[in-house]
Amino acid sequence: MFPTITKFQNYGQQAVEAARDIGQGFAVTLDHLNRSSITVHYPYEKILPSERFRGRIHFEFDKCIACEVRVRVCPINLPVVDWSLTRGVRKKQLKSYSIDFGVCIFCGNCVEYCPTNCLSMTEEYELSSYDRHESNYDQSALGRLPFSTSQDFSIQRL
Repeated sequence: MFPTITKFQNYGQQAVEAARDIGQGFAVTLDHLNRSSITVHYPYEKILPSERFRGRIHFEFDKCIACEVRVRVCPINLPVVDWSLTRGVRKKQLKSYSIDFGVCIFCGNCVEYCPTNCLSMTEEYELSSYDRHESNYDQSALGRLPFSTSQDFSIQRL
């Protein structure tokens, strides 16, 4: 007779533990339902990038001395620098500069090692295009400043 009562007691304890576990799971579900969503509807809303975000590179043609340090430190030898030597002054004259962002890994080495600080990283991250040749930026495209993120109405500040 006693083994039957013990079995009923164990069954009752297991039922209470199962109900408690289900209640805890339900409490977690209710807690998540009360939270606000963190999904951003991208084309219509954007998130402000962090201050150390590595976006498109901005290039200032007037500051560049054509030292080619950024080509040497680039892991994929990406920046294309075309220069000519001025014989009278023995100084390099920069003719053109271009970067293909379809190949760039945005490591930031070129910006970090540039001795004249003519390169800087911007917050611009929308670089996709339908034609792969459109991602090759020359000095005029690199010199274009992106729109200020503080004036963009679609940016969400979290």
